[in-house]
Amino acid sequence: MMNMQSKNQYLKELRREYLKIKFKKKKSELLEEAVKRTGLCRKHLIVKLKPKSNIDNKKEDRKKRKQYYDGYVKAALVRCWEIFDRPCGQRLKSSLGTEVERLRRNKELNCSNEAAEKLKTMGSATIDRKLKHQKEVEHLKQKYRQKRNPLLFQKIPIKTSTEWDRNMLGNIQMDHVEHCGQSAAGQFVCSLSNSDISTGWWEGEAIMGMGQERTHQAIEEARQRTPFAWKEIHPDNGVGFINDIIYRYTQEQGIAFTRSRPYKKNDNCWVEQKNRTHIRNIIGFLRYDTKKEMDLINNLYRNELRLYKNFFQPVMKLISKERINGKMHKKYDKAKTPYQRVVESKQVSENTKRKLKKIYGSLNPAQLKRDIDMKINKLYKIYQEKNNSQKVDSKKKLKPVLVRFHTVQSKPVSVR
Repeated sequence: MMNMQSKNQYLKELRREYLKIKFKKKKSELLEEAVKRTGLCRKHLIVKLKPKSNIDNKKEDRKKRKQYYDGYVKAALVRCWEIFDRPCGQRLKSSLGTEVERLRRNKELNCSNEAAEKLKTMGSATIDRKLKHQKEVEHLKQKYRQKRNPLLFQKIPIKTSTEWDRNMLGNIQMDHVEHCGQSAAGQFVCSLSNSDISTGWWEGEAIMGMGQERTHQAIEEARQRTPFAWKEIHPDNGVGFINDIIYRYTQEQGIAFTRSRPYKKNDNCWVEQKNRTHIRNIIGFLRYDTKKEMDLINNLYRNELRLYKNFFQPVMKLISKERINGKMHKKYDKAKTPYQRVVESKQVSENTKRKLKKIYGSLNPAQLKRDIDMKINKLYKIYQEKNNSQKVDSKKKLKPVLVRFHTVQSKPVSVR
């Protein structure tokens, strides 16, 4: 196959003969031969074989078009773009028309009168086109910028779900569960969920927001209620966990500290399961942002819910899984409650086991379930009263004749 240069050379020689021929039939024969040799369309060849065509033009001989928006204009445009916080072309165009002269008077922009006039008349599409290279440069700077807390992230190793010793007690996975409803604005209640990998023992604690110090206090509260020692904690990469306060706390208490990979929820799969069954299915998806609501949730976590889930809710542990003919076959052990697994473990002292058995003997699961439902209903009533009071306050500010509110309340989800 000919390349473009070879085709042009062939067509130049063919054109000399083609232009000398006066008979249409012979010209047609030459065109058919050229179609076979070059693979070009017949109509395209007729255009190329004219006395003046593009086979005579060379790129290096072409006269370059003078650039209207030269480098001086582009440099001034980049300066204005940075001053106005890197807006898009349409937004920057409206600012250039009125603010270029102000910037020149304040000596923030150094450009000629000609460049200033060009900036004022530049279109939005041209602005985006001229800033394309600068945006790529800024993107590379952002990509290779030094990460936040790099030394602390290097000190806390990453651990995946396949690296855990599932028979060792005290390996705790933890996560924040937000109770923000449909809006993440402002402060709202968050639940700190803690789950032991070996036994499935769960502890929860509610805090206002996800601050570092409050998360530290919630971790300590949950740790004190757990009937066995914590050996390792494993959160995600949130700033509520990866900070100097939690890191120093683990160093002082002799607790190992690992983290999951960013955006990999499977590394925290045990606590993610508990987030659904122990928190979302009980507390629901409404927004709780008052101290009264937080105190009631904490009262539920610290008393009835932890006892009901840990002493009377069996957990199945995965023993093995095998893929056979494209289908995954999983084997589980016998379903046991976290309390039963703790009592059967040889890693727990006999004194602790006696205390747990005493607590277990004093519990009534039906009463616990009734108390949980009662507190969930109470929480929902507090939520309704809060919303109704907000409606009344908003009605006082406006004319009552013109304002009517119609809201649909969603009931919390509870385990039945």
